[in-house]
Amino acid sequence: MQPVTQYAKSGTVHIAYQAFGDGPINLVMVPGFVSNVENYWDEPDFARFLTRLGSYARVVTFDKRGTGMSDRVVELPGLDDRMDDLRAVMDAAGMEQAALLGISEGAPLCVLFAATYPDRCRALVLYGSFSRFSYWFPTEEALATFFGYVERAWGTGGSVQRFAPSRANDAVFQRWWGRNERLGASPAAVSALMRMNSQIDISGILPAVRVPTLVIHRTGDKTVSVEGGRDVAAHIPGARLIEFPGIDHLFYVGENADDISDAIEEFLTGSRVPVPVDRVLATVLFTDIVGSTEKASALGDRRWRDLLDNHHATIRRNIARFRGHEVKTTGDGFLATFDGPARGVRCACAIAEEIRPLGIEVRAGLHTGECEMTGDDVGGIAVHVGARVAGLARANEVLVSSTVKDLVAGSGLRFGDRGSQVLRGIPGEWRIYAVER
Repeated sequence: MQPVTQYAKSGTVHIAYQAFGDGPINLVMVPGFVSNVENYWDEPDFARFLTRLGSYARVVTFDKRGTGMSDRVVELPGLDDRMDDLRAVMDAAGMEQAALLGISEGAPLCVLFAATYPDRCRALVLYGSFSRFSYWFPTEEALATFFGYVERAWGTGGSVQRFAPSRANDAVFQRWWGRNERLGASPAAVSALMRMNSQIDISGILPAVRVPTLVIHRTGDKTVSVEGGRDVAAHIPGARLIEFPGIDHLFYVGENADDISDAIEEFLTGSRVPVPVDRVLATVLFTDIVGSTEKASALGDRRWRDLLDNHHATIRRNIARFRGHEVKTTGDGFLATFDGPARGVRCACAIAEEIRPLGIEVRAGLHTGECEMTGDDVGGIAVHVGARVAGLARANEVLVSSTVKDLVAGSGLRFGDRGSQVLRGIPGEWRIYAVER
């Protein structure tokens, strides 16, 4: 019997999830770009795969917002919101920590979550994964062809030739796959989702993953090139890569589907490697007042102190509003961290707008990278990069590194290219972008 579908609240959005199995391991399966948790169990091979997971783990799987049984949304989410949904499902299921199984487009989300919340992720398994969308659709023409299919034939199951070509002549499977398309998302939602996915690039954060990681890929995968899995495995420290022959992208079909299940079980039920939690992925925000020395001289000590008090209160109110963490004040500026880059960018923009009525202007810079946690302080190269990015900003300007820009794909934020810059004391050149407000 299939599990009961339940709902977790993520902000104002209801996320559909199912929990099953009673093994000693917590495992969250993050699906590909569209899913429907109730339709899984009507396909015998998929149901067998899930039953196998439940034999040694307590498993949770869910439909991302805008898809499947979860709430439809006006705007499809970026990776920040998707991390919130994953965390909400874990909280609702009572999972303080879990292994993550990221399937296809679900893999980038798992990578970002594991790097940001290493204390909540005991291990990563990534199947059919990629860091950049080009491993999925290498050209604009290929993506246009897919959009054409969505407009003409979404819901027919015709895309089985791409996702599970070994089952292309199986009429029963194609009917099920067509229902999966229809129940997963509408044609308009699929097109919008794929346009957002086309902006995904998590290559810059792969080295920040510090949990045991297994990457599985079929060498002839017709949907996501095996080079995508190889790239992910090569850049996550200590990741293990297992390649299987085959052309199917769906992990539960094909002659070696059982071998894939074996590899996942062996990896997850082996000895656990302690996960250090003193290094996490975070978005750092630096702000400071432009022309503070001149302003202080013009106002005098008392009026300047009053102005600083209002400045500090405004910034702290917005850090709290966007769920950030104040690390410290730096004279007339602030250093804060965020567990989602889009929230950090929106916080910086709100600060810049709300500070201006005080008669001063601030500048801000953000970067996302691996940070060293030392008590209440943060350090590491990511912090230095954030400080240098902020140093390039003009009055009332918010600048971000290319890493931040790549990670907020689909958030609705817009940027202007400021070109490549040399950051003092930081090797190489860095692409910098200004937030357009």
